[in-house]
Amino acid sequence: MAQSVNRFAVKVSPRSALRTPAPHAPPPISARLTEPGDPPPKPALTAAERWKAAADFSLAVVLLVPGLPLMLACMVLVRLTSTGPAIYTQARVGRGGRVFTLYKLRTMYHDCEKLTGPQWSLPGDSRITPIGRILRKLHLDELPQLFNVLKGEMSLVGPRPERPEIVKKLREQVVGYDRRHAVKPGITGFAQIHLPPDSCIRSVRNKLIYDLFYIRNRSWRVELFILIATGLKLFGLKKLYQRKPRVPTE
Repeated sequence: MAQSVNRFAVKVSPRSALRTPAPHAPPPISARLTEPGDPPPKPALTAAERWKAAADFSLAVVLLVPGLPLMLACMVLVRLTSTGPAIYTQARVGRGGRVFTLYKLRTMYHDCEKLTGPQWSLPGDSRITPIGRILRKLHLDELPQLFNVLKGEMSLVGPRPERPEIVKKLREQVVGYDRRHAVKPGITGFAQIHLPPDSCIRSVRNKLIYDLFYIRNRSWRVELFILIATGLKLFGLKKLYQRKPRVPTE
């Protein structure tokens, strides 16, 4: 596995990632993103994507067996330690630019963006609750997204979905950004296991390189590697699968 990891890690090329077309990519999304529940038809799935969707559904059901009791316990902790709902819903952009409702355990104070509007969470973010910091560190706040997988809106593996308000800005500032919408977004992904969360335009460009590399090279082996690497990362064993790439990002 270590050899496979290194093979995936060192082949990320910024120029080739942006230049090579994504396989089976849907037409470019329109300037107007859809809204949850809008009628436009979903992009047709290839045979490989249908198999991946079936595998995602099956694995999500399996993961919910231990995950559901853990999720309920986290929900109780969230409600006991801060006001507001335990489950937080947020609009995100999925495959083909379709907007869907993403579910998360709430890790910030309720209605904290009322004055600031949508923005990234940066290190030391004062909006995050004490219990929320623990949930984020353990990635337990992502558990409700298994229901997004069951609904067919997300995959276990894929590019991280972004908010529509932020996507509209990124499309103007990051060349090729829409190409990450060629596949379903994921709970985890190749960019997520290698790079920290987005914090600026430069970090978005760097992540896009990894996202497009994944889209070009996705296979069951790559999917399995990412799932195993995600587990290692959760246990603080990132060094077992990652080494510094020899090619520069930005």
